[in-house]
Amino acid sequence: MNAAQRRDALQKALYESDQPVSASSLAAQFGVSRQIIVGDVALLRAEGLPIIATPRGYLVQRRSAQNCSTIACRHSRDALLDELYTIVDTGCSVMDVTVEHPVYGQMTGNLAIASRLEADAFWHCLLENSAAPLCELTGDVHLHTIRYPSEMALTHCLEALQAKGYLLNTDPAV
Repeated sequence: MNAAQRRDALQKALYESDQPVSASSLAAQFGVSRQIIVGDVALLRAEGLPIIATPRGYLVQRRSAQNCSTIACRHSRDALLDELYTIVDTGCSVMDVTVEHPVYGQMTGNLAIASRLEADAFWHCLLENSAAPLCELTGDVHLHTIRYPSEMALTHCLEALQAKGYLLNTDPAV
């Protein structure tokens, strides 16, 4: 299999998966190094393919009939996992986290977290790598893109986050 054939097969594998696929597993599947897969993905992205990198691997970003909303949050690192649980327990998904860095501007990390299991995997990845969540760069203030299956699910999600004090209050009187 030459490089072009491998990239075609890689593209097909990513489009057929509805879960993130790690570069290591793709490398094993195609009999190449992880670095070759990373390069192939970069070339596919340059061709316009909507491939995103999540903490668990590559995923094709699909257009969805589900709705999305952006919410502003603030909480300590200790509340991060509970925030994710709160969102997914209402049937919503956390697509990303965005912060406004004073030097680099807007920075976004793709998350694609739709379950407690995926939230746990993200949390363990942070711990195993001694990594700081992006919100620590901005005094814990951050945005999430939330995908929701219904207006009722979004309402429940926002109410639950507000009850826990995770939503950033934009009311200047408070």
